[in-house]
Amino acid sequence: MLILEEEKKKTHENTLFGMGNPLLDISAVVDKDFLDKFGLKPNDQILAEDKHKALFEEIVKRNKVEYHAGGSTQNSVKIAQWMIQKPHKVATFFGCIGTDHFGEILKKKAEEAHVDAHYYEQNVEPTGTCAACITGDNRSLVANLAAANCYKKEKHLDLDSNWELVKKAKVYYIAGFFLTVSPESILKVAKHASDNNKIFCMNLSAPFISQFFKEPLMMIMPYVDILFGNETEAATFAKELGFETDDIAEIAKKTQNLPKENTKRQRVVVFTQGKDDTVATVGFLSALVQEHALEECIRAGHYAANVIIRRVGCTFPEKPDFH
Repeated sequence: MLILEEEKKKTHENTLFGMGNPLLDISAVVDKDFLDKFGLKPNDQILAEDKHKALFEEIVKRNKVEYHAGGSTQNSVKIAQWMIQKPHKVATFFGCIGTDHFGEILKKKAEEAHVDAHYYEQNVEPTGTCAACITGDNRSLVANLAAANCYKKEKHLDLDSNWELVKKAKVYYIAGFFLTVSPESILKVAKHASDNNKIFCMNLSAPFISQFFKEPLMMIMPYVDILFGNETEAATFAKELGFETDDIAEIAKKTQNLPKENTKRQRVVVFTQGKDDTVATVGFLSALVQEHALEECIRAGHYAANVIIRRVGCTFPEKPDFH
């Protein structure tokens, strides 16, 4: 146990930096008719279109709705912080919210999770939401980015006080979803990590990212030290890049060999295969921040995934039982 305590001393405030789309998760159990009405697949992640506007109103009217601080990256740093426990505020998070009630709930939830959230607040768009439509073991996620779409590099990331927080970090994690919002912000952070031999991690996030945001994705790829994804995302990525194979191990190898700026670190590719597997990335991050070996990172990832897939939404018990 003593070794573990020594290890933890390496972890300081703001060691892990995340930037992404802060969303308030609104989850409810629905039936197949509800999915059909809005043309949803039982297990999917999509961005809301006009036809989904009524979905948000309808899901809130249901008798049992749960609210959680959400958004892929914010969830990831939140769980990493939970796995680490102390010190608080190991994780920093940047993203854009609205000056509204949902924004206040998000701030409160981030604080409760001991995440050092610095939101860019604006009043043009309301705080983003994500409807989690649960049927049995499946979750269909519909995200209405709203304010999350309004992140401005020059109004937030470039401010000296905020950039200082970026510089404090040793590990950076950004989900591919943020490529739809501010690729220039990702590039600035990724270049900083690469130039200073720090670890920059990215997640493929969803098949539509590789399909429709391939150009910004490939602009960032040379700076990616660790790439996460699940088998569906990996297959789509391979197809878009013309890898001509659907073997996941082969795709991982080809991805690892894509051009890389910082040659001091070999790229690590983590493609998960299994139920709700992308959650594994967050446990992985907690061990990475504490400078553990790769095997230990993977073990931590599996632990976090195991805890979270048993619960509704991205929630967890008070303390982890991980040694």
